[in-house]
Amino acid sequence: MTIKNLAKAIGISEPGIYRHFDSKTDILIAILDGFKEMAKMLSEMMGTYNGTAAEKISFMFTKMIEMFSETPSMVSVIFSEEIFKNEDVLKNKIIEIVNLHAQTIESIILKGQLEKNVRKDIDEKSLALLAMGSLRLLVKKWDLNKHNFDLSLEGNKLISVLTKVIGS
Repeated sequence: MTIKNLAKAIGISEPGIYRHFDSKTDILIAILDGFKEMAKMLSEMMGTYNGTAAEKISFMFTKMIEMFSETPSMVSVIFSEEIFKNEDVLKNKIIEIVNLHAQTIESIILKGQLEKNVRKDIDEKSLALLAMGSLRLLVKKWDLNKHNFDLSLEGNKLISVLTKVIGS
């Protein structure tokens, strides 16, 4: 990701970008802040959403898949933590987002276990990791393959499998 490529992609000049941002890091911070706000919004929605754990996770994952399908370039930002590891401010933003999603899914699963609609023989952290890792791998595979398959269709298949795996 270069400022030149970014400017070209959004149809403005490089100086135009720098009127709004001081650096590429500032641009990435703004993008990641947007993801964090989305993660907070999804978390809050899940707190009030009436449904089983599987329905809540399905809703969350469907929304994420829709966002990535509509804006494929976002995959490169949110799943590029390897390029952020030397930039603490960016790495910490990614950690916050991942932790927020993990906490949301873990709490959904734990509530589902208490309501007896999620299996209890596997702890909530492991089930959340399984779900999040599966979604991440599917989206990353789609991105690396230049979007040559229907992410929504494959995402729905994954959600169906995860529903079976976490169910009681």
